[in-house]
Amino acid sequence: MPTRLQRRLEQQQPQSIDMSPLLDVVFILLIFFIVTTVFVKETGVKVDKPQAISAQKLEQTAILLAITDAGEIFYDGSNIGVAGVRSTVEQLQRTKARPVVIQADKTVPTQLLLEVIDEAKLAGAQTVNLAALTP
Repeated sequence: MPTRLQRRLEQQQPQSIDMSPLLDVVFILLIFFIVTTVFVKETGVKVDKPQAISAQKLEQTAILLAITDAGEIFYDGSNIGVAGVRSTVEQLQRTKARPVVIQADKTVPTQLLLEVIDEAKLAGAQTVNLAALTP
């Protein structure tokens, strides 16, 4: 006949830590950081930019516009044209004021570049910069 101590030991099961809640928390944190990460939207086209000695680093939250050698204006891979610059920049400026950076091909006519700068300024952009390569 087993004693009370032996019966109590038989009834106790080995203690273990349940890892499921910990894994849930880790996955939730991972999803949170992925969703809240700020991604820079590239223009989607390759532009032959001119070189400049005074070139500086690009801000992470800047609005990137590209002007190709064919005179097309791109934002996020879409050809928006000169007429689409103002509405695009206005929409992107609603949540937070951000600088506009224009990546213009070195063969782009000055008139077209000025039209894009004017449209960006009329849309409410405080600063409009030109992208250049550092030597």
